[in-house]
Amino acid sequence: MEKITLTGVPETMLQTVFARAQETQRQNHKIVDEKAVELVSRLDYDFSLAKKDKTMSSGVIARTLVLDRMVKQYLHRFPDAVVINLACGLDTRCYRMQGYFHWYNLDLPEVMALREKLLPEEGIITQISFSAMDARWANSIATDGKPVLVIMEGLTMYLAEADVKQIFAIIAAHFPGVTVFVETMTPIVVKTVKEKSIEGSHAKFTWGVKNGKALAALLPEFAFVEEHSLVEGMEVITPVYKIIGKLPFVRNLSNRIVVLAGEGTVK
Repeated sequence: MEKITLTGVPETMLQTVFARAQETQRQNHKIVDEKAVELVSRLDYDFSLAKKDKTMSSGVIARTLVLDRMVKQYLHRFPDAVVINLACGLDTRCYRMQGYFHWYNLDLPEVMALREKLLPEEGIITQISFSAMDARWANSIATDGKPVLVIMEGLTMYLAEADVKQIFAIIAAHFPGVTVFVETMTPIVVKTVKEKSIEGSHAKFTWGVKNGKALAALLPEFAFVEEHSLVEGMEVITPVYKIIGKLPFVRNLSNRIVVLAGEGTVK
């Protein structure tokens, strides 16, 4: 058992991996993440808040459903792509996906120290210990001329706008033609929504943006392609969302996965 000493934003990765493990073990599960089940069984951590936090867990499963589908579609279109997972935490998507050339998981050194104990990776999966705002991480990536996909899941809502811009500037400078899948939260949700398990980790939502076009307007090196509301995932979890999800109010409040293209990206 690994005793957990992480706090703040890094600690939130434990809530998300628990949500995936818990869903996997349900009789009518919507996702299957056996790696998450294995990880939770090896962690010495009090998951009681995460177990009760239905808002957090539903959001995590909806996000997983939407992003898994999007990444599969991307890899089908661009086999042998290089995938860079920023602020990966204990994400296990690299084990659920097939067809990539190389997968890089990146997070803060204290996070990666734990990940390396629990998920020692080698071969076509590489661990990188850097902040996403430290440009040195990009020098550790070998693209070999392959298409590049960057995933930013569960990150921007904990940053400041300047931090988001800095990360995208690093991406643009090192990976021309990149495609980015980035999760965003709306400003009203940042201000009003409270998730007990996240607050229990002493983390706080700090930044949001109205929609994908508003995000692209902040990033001169990137063009808006499309966006997917997490309502698409909620429709799988709770069928009533097929009806209420059509309401603009509901869709506008939901987190989004925004697709942005760097200069020269094949669309």
